[in-house]
Parts: sequence; C-alpha cells; structure tokens
Amino acid sequence: MAAAAAEARVFLEVRRRLHSALLILGDPNEGGLPMDVCVTPTSLQLKSPGGCTELWLPAGVRLVPSSCRGLQHVAGDGLHLRLQARAEFCPNLISVFNQSSQAQGCCTFYCQSCGEIIIRNRKLLRVLSLPHENWGALVDEWCCHPNPFANKPLHPQENDCFTGDCFFLVNLRHDLQQPRPEVAPVETRCLSSENHLKMKPKANTKVICKRCKVMLGETVSSETTKFYMTEIIIQPSERNFPIIPRSQFVQSVIAQCLVELSSARSTFRFTLQGQDGKVYILLWLLNSDSLVIEALESSTSIKKFPLLEDLLKADSSSSWNAVKVLYQPCIKSRNAELASSWESDISVHCLTLPSATCLELLLILSRSNATLPPSLRCMNSFQLQGLPTAPGHPNCVDGIFQAIEPQNRGFFFLSR
Repeated sequence: MAAAAAEARVFLEVRRRLHSALLILGDPNEGGLPMDVCVTPTSLQLKSPGGCTELWLPAGVRLVPSSCRGLQHVAGDGLHLRLQARAEFCPNLISVFNQSSQAQGCCTFYCQSCGEIIIRNRKLLRVLSLPHENWGALVDEWCCHPNPFANKPLHPQENDCFTGDCFFLVNLRHDLQQPRPEVAPVETRCLSSENHLKMKPKANTKVICKRCKVMLGETVSSETTKFYMTEIIIQPSERNFPIIPRSQFVQSVIAQCLVELSSARSTFRFTLQGQDGKVYILLWLLNSDSLVIEALESSTSIKKFPLLEDLLKADSSSSWNAVKVLYQPCIKSRNAELASSWESDISVHCLTLPSATCLELLLILSRSNATLPPSLRCMNSFQLQGLPTAPGHPNCVDGIFQAIEPQNRGFFFLSR
C-alpha cells in the first residue's frame, strides 16, 4: 500500500489477550513524498524516495499481514490499521519477597533517590502481607464471638517485614542506621481557661533521608516505621546499589501496585493521595496486557526536564510492557466534585504516597502525552498518555520490589 508521509514514525500497540494490534504509521501531510509500507510477520518496512526504514519486532511478537483491516487516514496523525498479532505473555509477576516463612538472606534498604543506606544487613525471617484495611470489620461480621484483634495493631518484630499496598512496615528498634526524623514545627494552641497561649510541639511522623532530605516514610510507633515502596530499594546485602532513573522507578512501582490490587481485589478505580490526605490523581485501570512498540525520529518540540530525560529520548526505537489507565488530576481544586464522589465509593481503592511523589507522577503523565501520536491523546473527553518502561533493575520485577531478576513494565495512560 502507499501513503504520503512527512516523517517516519511507527507506533504499534499489541494486545496479548485479544491477539490484536493497532498500527499507526507516520504523520502524513498533503503533498508529502510517496511511501510504500510492507508488513511482514516479524518486521515493518517503510520505503520512500529518500530511503528505507525497517523496524524489527521484539522476539516473541508476530503479526499476521493478511489480517490487515480498518485502514484509515487520520489528519495530522497518519495511517491507522488493525491486524491480528501474537505476543508471548510476560513471566508470572513476582512479589516483593517469596511470601513464605523461609529464612531470607540479609538485605540492605537504600534510599532510591540518592543511594543512602537506611537499614544495613537486615535478616528477614518473615515477610508477610498485611490484610485489607477493612479486615477488622469483616471479623466483626463473620465471627460469632468478640473480635480478638480489636484495637490491636499489627506491628512487625525485629526480623519481620510486613507489606501493604504500597509500603513496608519494619521494626527499627535495634538499627543504628535509622533515618533522622524532621524537626517538627511548633504550633500555638490555647490550653487553659485563662486565655494564655502556650507553645506545644506538633507531632511529626515523617522519616527523611539523611543525605537528600527526601521523605521515605512515617513512624507508626516507637519501634515500627512505614517505608513507601516508591522511595526505598531493597537489595541483597552482597549486591551494590543499582542506579535507576527516578521517573522509570516510580512508573514501575505504581504500575505493579495497580496490577496486583486489581487482580487480588477486583478493583479497577484508585485514588492517589499524599501523606497529608490530599487527593492528587484519580486512576482507572483499563488493561494490563499491552505491549507498545515505537520508533520515533528526532523531535525538537518537546522540552526535557531532568526528571524526564530518560523518557524523552530522541532517535529512539523501543518496546515496553504497559498498563492502560484513565486518569484525572485533582490539584488546584480541579475535579473536586468527582474526587469527593470517588472517596465515598467503597469500590474505589485508596493508595497513599508522599505528596512529592504524587506530583512527580502527575508531571510524568502530563509530559508523556506529547510523545504519543496526536490521535491517541484523546478518547472522547480523555487524553491518552504513554510512558516508557523502566529498564530492568535488580529489585524490580514488573515494577514491584523484590530481590530476584528484573523485567520491564511501564504505563500507557489516558487522561482528561
């Protein structure tokens, strides 16, 4: 087939479960040079008077050329067509640890932002998942006797690690490398009937990194600390600290949290709130079986930020696994009514992260929109966003912390 093209851009989304693919070619303009497109099971070829561009598909991905259908031209975007495709499924997702009572090797906890050691050589004998936050209410409903766990918080012992939706609970009683809490500001309160103002320090539970001052978590009790998964890297003590771009790391962790929670609890809507309780983002998971393949020529229209330089690489050809979500920003009172309705909906699950991390994710979402084909940036009143995956790193398998082998996972976003 032939088409007019102003630049050679290829965007391919393969749906593993549906065995289908959406292919978008180039950014045709009227009067452009003619271009021949050849689709083979393992590659795509774009031929024009200026030369030939060939894109080889990743191993395990095969197209069915004879199934091409729905060919159409979208102004300012390019040629769209759908066809059948086959792609191997990713390996089974591996959780933070192997979720058993078997003894683990010694682990070291690092600050992901700067590599500062937070906990050194911690031997974890038990790694246990925390129950759902409403588990106490379920006990009251199903048990014929009084709840034996009422008002008894679950705190880990010295060699325990409890894992929540997006955090770890560890016991720091005997740790010399405990991170330093922030100095709490002092607030003024009226404490007597004589109208005298007394100064009383306001409790501050933040735990910050000694080196870079990033918030890592919060103190839960005098011995228990909660570390957020987006801020901490856990490595076997014999390994060195892995240098991972911050934006890719955040993507991987959030993507895996969404996938695991949707599978375990059959929930697909999430609110992302800061530790201050303020909602920053609404997320609606659509699917998690996409493989995105893209070849993009150099673009000077996108300004790079240090946070996103690993995302917006020019002259690149890449592929990554992706989850597809709808999202709504809720900063500066945007979508306040919708956010309020979601918060009161029991089918919506809440994820809590440091406020700075919520803003990082929001920036990643908004900036990534410019890298997608224009026609994919909107669906009805929603905008589509795609983020590249994090490269494999020693304690991320499809975005969740662990200490085995790396895989890749990224985002494929829709935004209003």
